Amino acid sequence: MDYLRPFDLAREHDISTQAVRNYERNGCIPPAERTPSGYRTYTEVHATALRAYLALIPAHGYAVSGQIMRSLNEGGLDAALTAVDRSHAQLLRDRGTLDAVGRAVEHLTADPDTAAHAPASTAPLSVGDLAHRLDVTAATLRNWEVAGILTPGREPVTGHRLYGAADIRDAELAHLLRRGGYPLDHIATVVQQIRTAGGTEALSAALDDWRRRLTARGLSMLDAAARLAQYVALLDSAPAGSS
Repeated sequence: MDYLRPFDLAREHDISTQAVRNYERNGCIPPAERTPSGYRTYTEVHATALRAYLALIPAHGYAVSGQIMRSLNEGGLDAALTAVDRSHAQLLRDRGTLDAVGRAVEHLTADPDTAAHAPASTAPLSVGDLAHRLDVTAATLRNWEVAGILTPGREPVTGHRLYGAADIRDAELAHLLRRGGYPLDHIATVVQQIRTAGGTEALSAALDDWRRRLTARGLSMLDAAARLAQYVALLDSAPAGSS
């Protein structure tokens, strides 16, 4: 069997040997064997694992990518595939939200007098319900309120927050833009624009930028899937203890 040094793995990806050791320590690639003198020795299994992990990062992010690789390296194929599925589902949700906001912008541009009010919903949502819908914390929603992004009404007797259809739309938009890396003050400006129907250039530019990011992420997922399939196939064919 041909053995590889940390330098060999690092050179392929233009990273440091310390990064390779860190990925091993974090479980993103399998543990290396050691020579009698204590030096690490890697195999093609490790090289394929590193290719898969580095391809996963632009597709799924560091946290999910690490979760996927650790699951595979611990024999948890189902757990790894579930993490992949969740990430794909999030991308689909982002696309749906993006399309919904895009339609709202078109509506604003075509008929500014409507002020982009969303269709009335059957019932307002509580802070807990909206947090669950977006998979964020209630504290996050309150922070968005402090930043001027959300302006929920209040239940007359209890004073509890109530989020109507327009509030839900604003929260979906804020959630989308936060995932795109936009700061709260920028999001507050964009949400205010869509509320007042006063100019949508900034919003349109933000949505165009996010659409490009989603397209790039989708393409990265295709590449990551191919790399991951190669690693899974190699794990299935590798003799026990070869990694």
